[in-house]
Amino acid sequence: MQIWSQFRSRLRAWARALKRAVVAVWFAAHNPATPWYARLLALCVAAYAPSPIDLIPDFIPVLGYLDDVIVLPIGIWLVLHRIPPLVMDAARVKANAALQRPVSRCAALAFIATWLLLPAGIGWWVLRPI
Repeated sequence: MQIWSQFRSRLRAWARALKRAVVAVWFAAHNPATPWYARLLALCVAAYAPSPIDLIPDFIPVLGYLDDVIVLPIGIWLVLHRIPPLVMDAARVKANAALQRPVSRCAALAFIATWLLLPAGIGWWVLRPI
């Protein structure tokens, strides 16, 4: 039983560190000192993290969450090696401050609305009468 609780606490700590890294990548992407290619990659990684749309759907047992466990750390690693260290340090400070604030339900609704409206808009654009 103690092994299970240690595993859960380590998993929670890893998830918190991953969340902090994603938020730091988001802030680094908005820094003007970040090169454009790193900015684009950082925005993709930061958008993929909270997105309900995955490479492998989450309802598939084990594999559904495995893509998040593999894709996010690799994406973060790639971003970290392309962003200047001073920019990343400043982004980490901002991320720590941002994670101390209360959670916003409006932001969650904005993400959900975006991912619902995006396919609808693309479908309308593709299927619109000419």
